[in-house]
Amino acid sequence: MFYFDDLNGQKILRSDLLNKYKEVSAFFTTRGVNISSIPDFASRVLTPEQTHSDHIETVDERAEYPDTDGLILTEPDAAIYLRFADCTPLIFYDTKHNIGAISHAGWRGTAARIGVKTVAKMVLNFSSKPEDLIVLIGPAISKCCYEVSEEVRDTLLSTVKNTKGLYEGRNVDLKHINARQLEEIGVKNIDICSFCTSCNNDMFYSYRKENGTKDRHFAVLKLLNTEKEVKQAR
Repeated sequence: MFYFDDLNGQKILRSDLLNKYKEVSAFFTTRGVNISSIPDFASRVLTPEQTHSDHIETVDERAEYPDTDGLILTEPDAAIYLRFADCTPLIFYDTKHNIGAISHAGWRGTAARIGVKTVAKMVLNFSSKPEDLIVLIGPAISKCCYEVSEEVRDTLLSTVKNTKGLYEGRNVDLKHINARQLEEIGVKNIDICSFCTSCNNDMFYSYRKENGTKDRHFAVLKLLNTEKEVKQAR
């Protein structure tokens, strides 16, 4: 279940699925929060150049990740964040290997199954298992406000075996389509945020509601390795 929390005076959203895991800090910011305004958050905070692709990279010594919409984090000396304003944010945490990832799933990323591909890369490169993963699906535009063309709707629905409850007319549910994709490959622990970024535009940015705003809220992940860092991040 998602709940609001305070981090250095900033209003954020966390999931209680991660509360018992002290080696990770993961959250979604609300409207107006700037990563740089959170002191002592990380010595190295990385974000990719998002282009609605299905390209996923693993964080290494590089400072830039062009044309990338998914980042995998394996070392507790860095934090990652991705930007959102209606698209679906996916945060992954491997409870056995203490690694994580964030992916950006707009309709193109969802159609390309970027969440499934993120899991596949974690499995291939780091021996993750879907059943050991926790996935947080953050605030995004919901079915109530997301009308698309019939072509886009049908493309999105073709990515899952069971489409029940995922659409109504030309309105589609990106959050639950991503969840269904992940469930169908064996991910069991998924928390889905109920907030619609369009309906709750006072708390989150909405590209549709705000006529193409360039402002963004964030999905954030940091791996922790010291008692001091755990206290600072919480």
